[in-house]
Amino acid sequence: MLACSITETTLQRENTAVVIEAVDKHFGNVQALRELNADIQYGRLTGLVGPDGAGKTTLMRIMTGLLAPNAGRVTVSGYDVVDDNDAIHVLTGYMPQRFGLYEDLSVMENMQLYAQLRSMDARYNNELFAELLDFTRLGSFTTRLAGKLSGGMKQKLGLACALMARPRVLLLDEPGVGVDPVSRQDLWRMVQALTDEGMAVVWSTAYLDEAERCESVLLLNRGQLLFEGPPQKLTAQLEGRSFRLENVGAERRTVLTKALDLPCVSDGVIQGAGVRVVLRDGAQPDDIQALADQAQVRLTAVPARFEDAFIDLLGGGPGGTSALAERLSPVELGSDIAVSCRNLTKRFGDFTATDNVTFDVHKGEVFGLLGPNGAGKSTTFKMLCGLLKPTSGEAQVVGHDLRRATGAAKSRLGYMAQKFSLYGLLSVRQNLEFSAGVYQLERSTRRERIDEMIDTFDLADWLSATPDSLPLGLKQRLALACSLMHRPPVLFLDEPTSGVDPITRREFWTHINGLARKGVTIMVTTHFMDEAEYCDRVAMLSRAQLIALDTPDALKQGAAGVDNPDPTMEDAFIHLVETADREMEARA
Repeated sequence: MLACSITETTLQRENTAVVIEAVDKHFGNVQALRELNADIQYGRLTGLVGPDGAGKTTLMRIMTGLLAPNAGRVTVSGYDVVDDNDAIHVLTGYMPQRFGLYEDLSVMENMQLYAQLRSMDARYNNELFAELLDFTRLGSFTTRLAGKLSGGMKQKLGLACALMARPRVLLLDEPGVGVDPVSRQDLWRMVQALTDEGMAVVWSTAYLDEAERCESVLLLNRGQLLFEGPPQKLTAQLEGRSFRLENVGAERRTVLTKALDLPCVSDGVIQGAGVRVVLRDGAQPDDIQALADQAQVRLTAVPARFEDAFIDLLGGGPGGTSALAERLSPVELGSDIAVSCRNLTKRFGDFTATDNVTFDVHKGEVFGLLGPNGAGKSTTFKMLCGLLKPTSGEAQVVGHDLRRATGAAKSRLGYMAQKFSLYGLLSVRQNLEFSAGVYQLERSTRRERIDEMIDTFDLADWLSATPDSLPLGLKQRLALACSLMHRPPVLFLDEPTSGVDPITRREFWTHINGLARKGVTIMVTTHFMDEAEYCDRVAMLSRAQLIALDTPDALKQGAAGVDNPDPTMEDAFIHLVETADREMEARA
């Protein structure tokens, strides 16, 4: 037994790619990492998980030799990241969160540049380039400018560049951010192939469905390691604490709010027509059963998810009541239709970005617009906001025709852009003041609204900071605050929670649910499929065309089959896109 134990320990050490020993890192008074100890193995996908500001990017940059720890030691393949810094740059491949592609260079020119940066002679590496292009399926796009690639294709090109010198350890900082489920599947396929070949891959993520697919996770919070091991081990600790109120239907936002305000509930989310809740440790389901009885629905025990365990470990999610929505009066519109478009089409030269799209959005509805990268979602949004003029077709917001009354329509809507739309040279307070001024709020109302947003979104400690210096979650809070300053009856949110952690995401949806209950109409795009479950209806776009429009539960049911009787929203997304692609190719 002792000999066996020694052999297993020896093998584990030989298979260890990264050793992190008592690492501390601080930036001034900010403690980014505290007494961190962990190992990362070859041939394994390791997830680096945690909320905004947990220390994930700091740890990655230390592992690449770009930062030195203030205390402790990190070795990669036996080399110290400080003492053997030159070796570390050869041994590791790093794809940062905001990957440094040169958007004015083509795919091939970017690859050749990164080969040169790796001290490789690009003239003698055609075989390697061909291999990487085949691996990332970018072979047909070598002459396309990087700036013209979709989000998923940019991530694949970033991966190709990170793999240029065939590293032993690959570090990916949130590679799934802004990437649709189809493209994310490609990324998973590529990473699986790399780990099968023995490479150590670290995948930093705020998406917990991604973390659940990793073989091991390091869960950080405020620079400390809270958990290390297989995600299933943490999930198992919540056995018997996850429940779903079935078929709640139109009352699900009200039921979720009531559930989240119960002391026994740690977390809760909407799942299509149902509401999923997680009880606190030691709590009994009596109050949840009483809520189910009150709503006249069935309460069912369901398997725990890694996301349940993550939120619970951090102390639970935010409450169910939106302080912002509570301050609003119910929205009154002259019509039940808040947003309408008919045969909406936008062409850029020979390229059709949106093709004959038609739908209506009802007052107080949360309406999701989903699709792969480049499907036309943001273009459709911009036309409905009056920021782009349609090539043909028509669109109306709160009864205003966007071809004739653009100014009147804009005053009735709020817009939070996909690519952060704040002013980097202004402080947080100045951005709030600017937004209030743009919407011509009177002086007393302006002061009241600004103070309201500072309080609601917890911005008081950041008023003199610039947006670029804020953590991502706070940036998104500020952007949402600016879009709501004039209390619009229609709100457009273009990927509002992309890259933010699950706690902040829940906070956003608490506000969205509260606003919808007050009659605010909300259109939202997202690549996070659990968020699509919050929508009353979902419109699916692919290759500029509307391919489906229905409730999340109906779309999931349409993807059900013998092999997958209970599909997820991600399964439905992939099914719809692949079916539409086959039909379009058959017609062509």
